[in-house]
Amino acid sequence: MLATIRHEVTDTWTITKRNLIRYIRLPQLLFFSSVQPIMFLTLFNFVFGGAIGANGAAPGGKYINYLLPGILTQVMLFGAINAGIGLAEDMGKGIVDRFRSLPMSRAAVMSGRTFADTIRNLVVTIILLSVGSLYGFRFMNGFGNAILMILVMLSFGYAFSWISAFIGLTMADAETAQLAGFLLIFPLTFASAAFLPTATMPSWLQKFANNQPITYVANLARHLAVGTPLPAGTTLKLFLWITGILVVFVPLAVARYKKSV
Repeated sequence: MLATIRHEVTDTWTITKRNLIRYIRLPQLLFFSSVQPIMFLTLFNFVFGGAIGANGAAPGGKYINYLLPGILTQVMLFGAINAGIGLAEDMGKGIVDRFRSLPMSRAAVMSGRTFADTIRNLVVTIILLSVGSLYGFRFMNGFGNAILMILVMLSFGYAFSWISAFIGLTMADAETAQLAGFLLIFPLTFASAAFLPTATMPSWLQKFANNQPITYVANLARHLAVGTPLPAGTTLKLFLWITGILVVFVPLAVARYKKSV
C-alpha cells in the first residue's frame, strides 16, 4: 500500500515538473495568462469603479476592494481551463500514448497537469495582487486571512481543473475543449457576485447567482480579504461544492483517460 502511494506521488510530481518546465521554456504562456486578468482588472475598475464605489457597495468606497477577489476567482477558472486544453493537445500529439506505454500511474497524467496549473495560478495571483495594490487594493482583515483567501482560491481552482480535464479528454481537439470551457465559465462568472452585488440583478437571476459556487468563492474571498459580511453557510456550501466536484470528476476524468488512449 505504501509503495503504491509512493509510486503515485512520484509519477504525479514527474508530470507536474514536465508541465512547469514547459512554462519556463515558453514564458509567453505565463505572460499572456497574466495580461488577460490584468486587462479585466483595469477595465472593470476604471469603467465601473466610479458608479460602484460611489453608492457605498464597495468596501472603503473603493471598487477595487470589491473587484479584485472577484477577478481572482475568474483567474482560477481561466487557469483551470488550461488543464483540459493541455490534455487535449497532448492527446492530439500522441504524447498521452507515450505515457500509456510507460509503467506509470494513469491518474498521474491528470493530477500532474492540475497541480502544475495550480502552481501557475499562484504565480498569476501574486502578479494580480501586485497590480491591484497599485490601483489601491489593500487587505483589511489581517495577514492570516489574506493567506487563507489565496488557499481558498487555489483549492477551488484545483477542483475546477478536474472538470476541465474531463472536458479536455472528452472533446476532439484543444480548440473545442477551449470553447467548451469558456461556454461553461462565462455564465458562471458574470451571473455571480464576482463583479457586482447580486442584489442588482433581476429576482429570477438572483436565485441562480446566490446559489452557485462562484458566488460562494467570491464572497468568502472578499470576506477574508477586506472583512465584508459573509452570508450564513457560505463556507460550508463552498466546501461541499469543492468536495463534490472532486468526488465526481476525479474518477470520471481517470475513467475517461483510460477509455481515450
